[in-house]
Amino acid sequence: MFSHITIGANDMDRAAAFYTAFFAPLGVALQYRDAEFTRFGRAGEDVPFFTVLKPFDDSDATAGNGAMVAFQAPDRAAVRAAYETALAQGGTCEGPPGPRPQYGAHYYGAYLRDPDGNKLHVVCRQAEG
Repeated sequence: MFSHITIGANDMDRAAAFYTAFFAPLGVALQYRDAEFTRFGRAGEDVPFFTVLKPFDDSDATAGNGAMVAFQAPDRAAVRAAYETALAQGGTCEGPPGPRPQYGAHYYGAYLRDPDGNKLHVVCRQAEG
């Protein structure tokens, strides 16, 4: 449905380290990195991709109020691994991994924020096991 998602960051080294670790359990890897732009995606796929960049207007990056990016995990273990890795990399909890039956019978997810305050969600819609 989408081509790519872009969020801002103030410290590209910190953002690259955070997202490299966060995405590993989800099968997403670093594709490109320079001083102002970092791109992540799946091997062999041009789209969709996720980018982190310094704002073009040279102002500080800020998290969007009400904005959230959700990432599909292959299973519940990957939800937990991405969440735990994100916290170890300086992220903060917005809702620990667990069932969210209000969103569907097998919905399992976690909510967190990256070091710049961007809200993230990791979700699996598969039954346990």
